[in-house]
Amino acid sequence: MIETNRLILRDWKEEDFAPFAQLNADPEVMRYFPSTLTLEESNEQAMRIQSLITERGWGFWAVELKATGQFIGFVGLHSQDERSGIPCAPFVEIGWRLSSEYWGKGYAPEAALGALEFAFCKLGSPSVYAFTALPNKPSQRVMSKLGMENVNQNFDHPKLPKGHDLERHCLYKISREQWFQKSK
Repeated sequence: MIETNRLILRDWKEEDFAPFAQLNADPEVMRYFPSTLTLEESNEQAMRIQSLITERGWGFWAVELKATGQFIGFVGLHSQDERSGIPCAPFVEIGWRLSSEYWGKGYAPEAALGALEFAFCKLGSPSVYAFTALPNKPSQRVMSKLGMENVNQNFDHPKLPKGHDLERHCLYKISREQWFQKSK
């Protein structure tokens, strides 16, 4: 479990699945993904995330508000292996997906800073990467707030068909040294 001023990043609970499915069915939340998810697809994704945390001890953690216990989405870490088709892999990736009603409150960067601390202090990662579709300016702003820098290696996401509106992605990175300098 990771605690920040206002948030708790924790293992998933069964009661997180329903609000996660609502979040994944929201066209606004999913506008930079190929499509919204059905209930079945959302539950499968939550179970995969849950099993990776169980297996490794870390992953895309459920995020809840300390004040209310409300599930608001996920923030955390994932590993991309050398077969991923993403430049610079293998690496530890940071990612987030929050319900739109919680956007603009600083929750994504707050939770992500907790995840970065875990990546650098517990996992000993030399660096952490993030990537998103080029049109996804809100996520790129979060990456910048975290102290991440665009590595200028845009790429075609290997899981999207050629010509898809979201095919082109940008790649951001922060090194352990940069993070320690920023967190002083």
